Amino acid sequence: MEITYTENQIVFKKQLNTLDKFVIDFTSLLNRLDICYVIVSGYVTILFGRSRVSEDVDIIVERIEFDKFEKLWDALKKDFVCINAKEAKEAFERYLQAGVALRFAKKNRFIPNIEFKFPKISLDLWTLRERKKVLLNNHEIFISTLELQIPFKLYLGSEKDIEDAKYLYNLFKNNIDTNVLNEFIQKLKTEELFKRYLE
Repeated sequence: MEITYTENQIVFKKQLNTLDKFVIDFTSLLNRLDICYVIVSGYVTILFGRSRVSEDVDIIVERIEFDKFEKLWDALKKDFVCINAKEAKEAFERYLQAGVALRFAKKNRFIPNIEFKFPKISLDLWTLRERKKVLLNNHEIFISTLELQIPFKLYLGSEKDIEDAKYLYNLFKNNIDTNVLNEFIQKLKTEELFKRYLE
């Protein structure tokens, strides 16, 4: 798998797996409606070829007004279903505005699913603002910067998360901004884990 990494984007092609196709189907609707989003956590590693199972894809979405959310809801209804809310207004008011994630899955399938949420903390806003564009087989997807993703995976600390961090670091260590990486390593207090597993 040949990856082209530039300041503006990451470009590569691969044989798409079921999860990739699921993510492309969902994010293509966000792109079409011009909704700013960022994919974080486990799928980022799977995207770049790590072979492991994930049942959900975490997406942080800019805070949008109900009218725009309703357009998205209507667009999703063709192929997707919301697992934890039946109507757009309920989903928006009782879940998103209350800080609770929505879960979307393909019709008649609950796995995998999208965990869809508004930003809660300043780090979420930074992640949205600094998101990285990926062109996967010419499909546009936006992910968390690797400089944050790697230390955040260390911060989560499970064996799976540490392996994700190692995989991303080894794949991109010659591309990432070490100053930004070190800044997040310090902020998330993962210096010891970084030395133990990645250096």
